[in-house]
Amino acid sequence: MELDYDSIIIGGGFGGIFHLHHLRKLGFSAHLFEAGAKLGGIWYWNCYPGARVDTEVPVYQIPELELNAEFDWKEKYPGREALRDYFEHIDKVWGLKKDISFNSRVTGAQWDNEKLRWDVKIAQMQLNGPTEIIRHSKSIILCTGFASKPYYPPFADPKKFKGLMYHTSAWPQESMSMKGKRVAVIGTGASGVQVVQTIAHEVKSMTVYQRTPNYALPMGNNELPQERLDYYREKYPELVEKMNTTYAGFLYDFHPGECMKATPEEREALFEELYHKGGLHFWLGTYQDILKNLEANNFAYEFWRRKTQERVHDKEKAEKLAPANPPHPYGTKRVSLEMNYFEAFNQENVDVVALKENPIDTFTEKGIRTADGEEREFDLIVLATGFDAISGGIVQIDVRGEDGRSIGEKWSDGIRTHLGMASRNFPNMFIIYGPQAPTAFATGAYSAQVQGRWVGDCLSYLRDNEYSKIQPKVEAEEEWNEHVNEVAQAGLFSETESWYFGTNIPGKRKEALNYMGGMQMYKQKLRENRENGYASFDLEK
Repeated sequence: MELDYDSIIIGGGFGGIFHLHHLRKLGFSAHLFEAGAKLGGIWYWNCYPGARVDTEVPVYQIPELELNAEFDWKEKYPGREALRDYFEHIDKVWGLKKDISFNSRVTGAQWDNEKLRWDVKIAQMQLNGPTEIIRHSKSIILCTGFASKPYYPPFADPKKFKGLMYHTSAWPQESMSMKGKRVAVIGTGASGVQVVQTIAHEVKSMTVYQRTPNYALPMGNNELPQERLDYYREKYPELVEKMNTTYAGFLYDFHPGECMKATPEEREALFEELYHKGGLHFWLGTYQDILKNLEANNFAYEFWRRKTQERVHDKEKAEKLAPANPPHPYGTKRVSLEMNYFEAFNQENVDVVALKENPIDTFTEKGIRTADGEEREFDLIVLATGFDAISGGIVQIDVRGEDGRSIGEKWSDGIRTHLGMASRNFPNMFIIYGPQAPTAFATGAYSAQVQGRWVGDCLSYLRDNEYSKIQPKVEAEEEWNEHVNEVAQAGLFSETESWYFGTNIPGKRKEALNYMGGMQMYKQKLRENRENGYASFDLEK
C-alpha cells in the first residue's frame, strides 16, 4: 500500500496543531496542510479591526502544561495579534512547521477501498498560480473549524458598488486606515460588534445594518499584571482540573439555584454580580433554568435590556438595539462580548437601520438603498454576515467516501455522525470541532485536546490490533443523531433561528448542529465508547 503518511490533517488552527503534535508523540507519521500562510486557523484569517477572543485567559489556550510555562498573555481577553504570537509560541515549543505545508488548500479527498487509503488533492499556491498535488494516507482528520465558510447574503446587485467591500473573514492582511471613511457595517454578530466599537471614533460616518439585536455583554477586559500571570502559572494544573468539571470547560458553571425559586431581591443581586463580573458569566454562570424556562428567561432579558438602554441616549436607537419585545429568548443565540459597543451609538456619526423593518433593497454604485427608498453613500462596506457554520467548512471540500458520494450529498438529508467525529461510508475519517459535537459550546482549544486524545487512542487501537479500517455502524449514527436532537430540544435554543441550527442560511435544513449536553456528558460518551472497544464501529482487518 503506497502511503505518504499515516494521517493527513486539514487545517492549522487549534484542532490541527494539537492532532499533529499528539499523533507524532504516538509514533504516527502525520502531515498538516493549511490554506493560510501561517498557523492560527481562524486567527490567521480574522484580521478585521478589533478581532478578539471572547473567552478569558487562561481558558482560551491548549491545556498542556509545557505550552504555558513561558508565554505571558498581556490581556484577559487577547486580541488577534496576541493569538498569532501564541500560535508561534506553540510551534517553538512543539516544533510543528517541519510537518506543515502552508498556502496549501485541500480541495478534495477520495477513499480508495482497494488500497485502503485516502487520496487527497491539495492546491498549493505558487508564484505562477496554484499547482495540484495528491498525497495518500491511511486516515484524514478534518480540522476545518466551525467558521471557515463565509456567508454572503443574496443582496441585489452587490457588484454594482464601486467602493471597497470585504467580508470580515476575508479582510486584507495589511492594515487599512479608517480615518475619514463613510462605512456601512452589515450584521451585528460578534465580528460586527467588534468592528463597530473599534472604528466608530475614527470614521467620518457609520451606518450599522442590523437584522437582529445582539444581546451583547460587557467584556470587562483589562491588562494582566505579572502577579496574576504568576498565579495562573502556579495554579494551572488546578485550573485545568476545574475546567474538566464544567459544562463548557470554563472556570465557572451554572448557578445551582433556580431563577423561578429565587426572590426578586435574590435574583437582582445575582444578575448584578454576574453582569459586573464581565465576560460570559451572565450567560453561562446564571441560574440553571434561565435557558430552559421562558418565564425565567424573560427576567434575564429584562435585566439586560434595562442595563443596555441606560447606556444609549437616543430612545429610538435604544429601542432598536434592545427592544421591548425580545426577538428570541436570551442566550439562545451566541452571546457576544463588547467594549463600549452600545456607547458608539451615542456618537452623532453612528446610526442603526433595523433591517426587519426596512430591509436592503439593492446595492448601488455609491452605496446601499433600503426599502424606504433612501440611498446612503459609502466608501467601505463591511460584510459581518457570518458563516455557513459548523458543517459548511466540511461540505465545501469534495470529500468522497467508499460509495462515491460526497459528504455534502450524504448530509443533504440531515447530518449523520457518530460522536460528532465519524460518519458512515467515510472510513478512517475524523472530524474535529464539527457538527454534532460540543463545538460552539466549548472552546476550540479545549475541544481539540478532548477529541484529539480520543482520536489518538482510536488510531493506536487500530494499529495495535492490525485493523485497517474503521467506520461507525448505521445504528450508532441514528442513535447519536436522536440523542443530539433530543438534548437540543430540552431547552429554549430550538425556538430561535440561529446558526446553532443552520437557519441563518436560506434553504439549509434546520437541525441541531451542536451537541448541547455539555462537555462532561460528551467526555463520558467518549470514555464509554473507548472502554467498550469501539463496539459501535465496524472494524476490518
